[in-house]
Amino acid sequence: MSPILPTTTVGSLPKPSWLAQPETLWSPWRLEGPELIEGKQDALRIAVKEQSDHGIDIVSDGEQTRQHFVTTFIEHLDGVDFEQRETVRIRNRYDASVPTVVGAVSREKPVFVDDATFLRQQTDKPIKWALPGPMTMIDTLYDRHYSSREALAWEFAAILNQEARDLEAAGVDIIQFDEPAFNVYFDELKDWGVAALERAAEGLRAETVVHICYGYGIKANTDWKASLGSEWRQYEESFPLLQQSGIDIISLESHNSRVPIDLVGLLRGKKVMLGAIDVASEKVETPEEVADTLRSALEFVDADKLLPSTNCGMAPLSRDVALAKLSALSAGTRLVREELVTSHA
Repeated sequence: MSPILPTTTVGSLPKPSWLAQPETLWSPWRLEGPELIEGKQDALRIAVKEQSDHGIDIVSDGEQTRQHFVTTFIEHLDGVDFEQRETVRIRNRYDASVPTVVGAVSREKPVFVDDATFLRQQTDKPIKWALPGPMTMIDTLYDRHYSSREALAWEFAAILNQEARDLEAAGVDIIQFDEPAFNVYFDELKDWGVAALERAAEGLRAETVVHICYGYGIKANTDWKASLGSEWRQYEESFPLLQQSGIDIISLESHNSRVPIDLVGLLRGKKVMLGAIDVASEKVETPEEVADTLRSALEFVDADKLLPSTNCGMAPLSRDVALAKLSALSAGTRLVREELVTSHA
């Protein structure tokens, strides 16, 4: 049985230096062919062991087999040309060269099921797998075929649902959809964003998560966050809608952010995956700092619905720092667990 306040991570963990360049997003692989396949599996084994050794209760693949949380999935779909590239504005804050949708998008076969099956074989703990959400997928492409962000999002939602059902059949306990775009496009969020997300999660028996954050600790994101003022209230747009949705768990950024903790109260009744580790800083949190973040949240969410986590993925961090942060997360969580047991004794 999972302990109260089960710890987990949002997504990526640093890759071993023999697999990809450390502390770098979009880092190219350093192996090829069969060696790359074997290397990815070795890295996944290591990620599972390191999570377990550092007190993580719900483990993931650490995204060891993919270069990027969005594009690796898209690479396996028909209808997207990675040779035809256009520059687009991503998250409405930075320009990037992206592939082009040139025809109807479809998925010929499962994308991550082999990797998820391998992950399932490595541990008896609950496992979580992350997929990009529909709105975040369309925000990472140039569309020359549908000419409608909403139409393309609905196509991706159906494809994601196929993939999620296959992951569930492979033994995945929790399926996460990453939707950082929910913090930016508020009109689309309300018009069709949450509905498309629910389509992606339709019919699943596995628990579902939507992760909404302020991004990796890269300059484009930290500059944007610096411009948001003394309080970050973007979650006020999405949380009331998600509280009414069929999504089971809402994942948010908290520690070292300017998000007012009382916004968690907008999710009353939902499980909350709370970011208690800052992924944009090399400074390792103390257990007491983690515990303080959790205590603050417990004023607005019941203990049996709180999952301590990281703010976002940790790929850009050094492995030593990332592992130290996981240790801090589990140690801080233990402090609060002990307090909860004592208070109910």
